[in-house]
Amino acid sequence: MKIYNSLTRKKEEFVPLEAGKVKMYACGITVSGEAHIGHGFQALVYDVLRKFLEKEGYEVTYARNYTDVDDKIIAKSRETGIPADRYAAMMIEKIDAVMRKANIDDPTLWIKATDHIGDIIAFIEDLIRGGHAYEGGNGDVYFDVDSFPAYGRLSRRSKEDMLDGVRVENDENKKNAYDFALWKAAKEGEIFWESPWGRGRPGWHIECSAMNRCAFGDRIDIHGGGRDLIFPHHENEIAQTEALTGVPFAKYWIHNGLIKVNGQKMSKSLGNVLLMEDILAKYSDEALKFALLAGNYRADLNITDDLFPVAEAHLVRFYTLIAKAEETFADERGGMPEIDGKFNEAMRDDFNTALAIADLFGYFKEAARLLALHDPAARRITNQIRTTYSLLGLFRRDAKAYLAQYAKEEEAPAEVKAIADERWEARKNKNWARSDELRETLKEMGYAVKDSKEGYMLTRL
Repeated sequence: MKIYNSLTRKKEEFVPLEAGKVKMYACGITVSGEAHIGHGFQALVYDVLRKFLEKEGYEVTYARNYTDVDDKIIAKSRETGIPADRYAAMMIEKIDAVMRKANIDDPTLWIKATDHIGDIIAFIEDLIRGGHAYEGGNGDVYFDVDSFPAYGRLSRRSKEDMLDGVRVENDENKKNAYDFALWKAAKEGEIFWESPWGRGRPGWHIECSAMNRCAFGDRIDIHGGGRDLIFPHHENEIAQTEALTGVPFAKYWIHNGLIKVNGQKMSKSLGNVLLMEDILAKYSDEALKFALLAGNYRADLNITDDLFPVAEAHLVRFYTLIAKAEETFADERGGMPEIDGKFNEAMRDDFNTALAIADLFGYFKEAARLLALHDPAARRITNQIRTTYSLLGLFRRDAKAYLAQYAKEEEAPAEVKAIADERWEARKNKNWARSDELRETLKEMGYAVKDSKEGYMLTRL
């Protein structure tokens, strides 16, 4: 099995530190707000990775953290009037509920920063003793980046580039502007813990290093997170952990891509943040997973208006065929091992869910052909699809129940159909401008259109 390692920037053969066992940690959510689609994408990716490693026979211990104290949470506490610890606990409860609604499994270990304050303080004390950290004179403690010559190895950044995109504060208390906070002195009215340096709280980066070490020891096999965490978060984790232990921290660094919405970065300032709760109110968890896993996990995911409607339309079509096969051949219990073999082959190549999902279209086409011939092999195909693709969270439902809950009207109104037909003719005549114009008209009428070689498919937005 090969995994793309962000540290070496190449695919590498996966060989765990201890034969048959995998220690995996993924950076979770800072609980300053509700879970959005970016959080869901990241949680789903590492859930699938864990499950496939288990399928391959590994004993996986998968840890995931909640950052439940930081600047954003304190700001929300001030805004709402709810104490920071109560606000964080409230948000964790809401986030857990929506992830379970999405049928994304819990990790082996849930870790919270505030449960490990003592471990964090001890970690910082050891860094100070080793000459890798220093007190800033105001109750803050900083990591001395110059004390760790390998800094920048993950992100490939030079010291001149280190300040790009990083907030610089309290420069007068630092040796260098690019040094980062391990412990922050508490301001008036902020949540705090007692420490050798006075009342304060941990910096963001030190939390994951201390929690990792507490859960796993000095080394882990896989450290994951979104690509936006490579710098500074994961770069800083490497520096402070390896400065303390003297050994490589994580053998494989894995990073999933980021979310765009209709081609734009998802952000509060643009007003295009998609909350998991809102998506799951409109679409099934399987439609969500089908859409998110149909691309490469390392690539950015562009969520267009028709992404989830089209994913759901595909699933309705697939479940319709499953229902027919199960009704027609009720006693057929066999499978098609070659389907599982192809799935495993795709997943062993850096967890290629995109190829695995693309293969579904061919399988269902063949099942439809066999069903028309009244060949029980159609049921064996759908049986195997259910067994194999359940790892991705797909085809776990009773087919008839799924169709009853999620199928939409198959026939669009005549006026919508007429516009869609006109658009199809424009495409055949390579009148792309008219085709795009009519696509927008359909969108305004509440319909998405998806093209294929055979024709088009309309779905309600």
